[in-house]
Amino acid sequence: MTQEIVDAVRVLEQEKGIAADTLMDALADALLSAYRKSPGSARYARVDLDHETGDFRVFELILPVELEEKLLEEAIAEQERTIDPETGEMREPEEPELDPEVLAPYEDQITSHDVTPDDFGRIAAQTAKQVIYQRIREAERQMMYEEYHDRVGELITGLIQQSDKRYTLVQLRERVEALLPKSEQVYSERYDHGMRVKAVITDVSESTKGPSIVVSRRSPELIKGLFELEVPEIADKLVEIVGVAREPGYRSKIAVVSHADGVDPVGACVGPRGSRVRMVVSELRGEKIDIIPYNEEPARFVAKALSPARVREVLVDDEEMQATVVVPDDQLSLAIGRDGQNARLAARLTGWRVDIKSESEFAKEESQHEYEGEEEFDGRCMAVLSSGRRCPNAAVGGSTYCGLPQHQALSRFGTSQVGVLAGLDDEEVALLADPESDEAAVVAMAEAAEAAFVEPSEEEEAVEETEGAEEAEEAVEVEGAEEAEEAVEGTEGAEEAEEAVEVEGAEGAEDAEAAGESDAAEESAPVDVAEAADEAQVADEAQVADETEAVEAADEAARTEVTGDDQPE
Repeated sequence: MTQEIVDAVRVLEQEKGIAADTLMDALADALLSAYRKSPGSARYARVDLDHETGDFRVFELILPVELEEKLLEEAIAEQERTIDPETGEMREPEEPELDPEVLAPYEDQITSHDVTPDDFGRIAAQTAKQVIYQRIREAERQMMYEEYHDRVGELITGLIQQSDKRYTLVQLRERVEALLPKSEQVYSERYDHGMRVKAVITDVSESTKGPSIVVSRRSPELIKGLFELEVPEIADKLVEIVGVAREPGYRSKIAVVSHADGVDPVGACVGPRGSRVRMVVSELRGEKIDIIPYNEEPARFVAKALSPARVREVLVDDEEMQATVVVPDDQLSLAIGRDGQNARLAARLTGWRVDIKSESEFAKEESQHEYEGEEEFDGRCMAVLSSGRRCPNAAVGGSTYCGLPQHQALSRFGTSQVGVLAGLDDEEVALLADPESDEAAVVAMAEAAEAAFVEPSEEEEAVEETEGAEEAEEAVEVEGAEEAEEAVEGTEGAEEAEEAVEVEGAEGAEDAEAAGESDAAEESAPVDVAEAADEAQVADEAQVADETEAVEAADEAARTEVTGDDQPE
């Protein structure tokens, strides 16, 4: 019988993957429970089981009275009182049982003798069976917990087993299931029975029914895991995904950086003809993905993060972690995205607050800002560039201008316009920017340059007048061209009229010969020619001859054509 037990334990070890020592300890506990179910069993006992041969012995433990009372008091103190749900009264803890583990430290004070029964009864055997099954299930659960509790954040593949409004069960392997709750599902995805799906493990916890494994399809780690599967450079740590911003089911942005020379991080993730990113998009059920190259400079990183929109200028505030982005007017809606999605994802990816403005709006705000007024200094360079915009650089300490010599030189003038330095060379600008320069020479130079400087408002008015004159000249040229085109059209009309007269005259002559009506044809032809010639003369604006002469000339030409070579013999 003992050999059969050993063989059964070895079979279970191979099938369940549970260590043989664990199964033998479970068998010893089962035998102890079976002994306690037997009539006349001792109150305290232990079972010694040989793991090699399967032989076991049961020993009764006899405790001294003082030791037993002491251990019982300690066990009662550790128990917690519970409330009876029916009466609402506190339940007194029951007298506990002292397990062999509690008695093991006091073996020198405990006496024992062998009480191994000759045979266990049916009830004892059934109890032993249940205990063995329970211990095997507990061992399996512990093995599963130890296998998965270190895999949080890892990408796994499973089969959909069951799906309803509350949750979806995903089978990871035999007798191992994970829970995909509604909060971790993508609203646009369907989870049909038997469908293979990839997800990320987000939580593993122990419970009475085994380890609870929770997976997610909304986690940003899912995109990282999918790209690691498709892109060898990411798996080999040559390319790293440093950030992910995702709105599940709609759009995602990832920032990638290369740790190896000659490796393009964006190209590696896209793959030949987009094959790699296409596989990721297919697994995400068509979710769009923007791959952004990471840059340590915040301005460049923010500009790239707003892809596919084109960015004209980025102004950053390091203290407030805020970036003001200027885009062309036709790119404003693209930069913001539908319901602000593109700007929101860019802000999550970069960690900066992003304020997007169009060029016209930004220029209007800049024009309304009086740089030379009494407004409070905001830490940004006060220099106004030739384009009319304010310098985007931060001012250096103790100054209202940045470190550029041209901008530092503006501190000598009463204006912040960079155009005041147009008549100065580099040496003179450097002299003005140097605070240790000779004050008399600097003042004279500044006064001369400022006297020659024309205010931007006057220049703008001159430009507007020039532009108005140019537009007037262009209008005159256009009108002259239109009149010339009308004259050409009138000439072409006259030529067409003459050709028509010739044809009509020939046809009229033939009709006159056949029907005797050539006089009517001769009278109608000169009228048509006169009208066409009149239009041509008016369009050309050249009064060469009066209308009567034109009619007579056209009449004679028509009669010549009618009565000439085409007249019948």
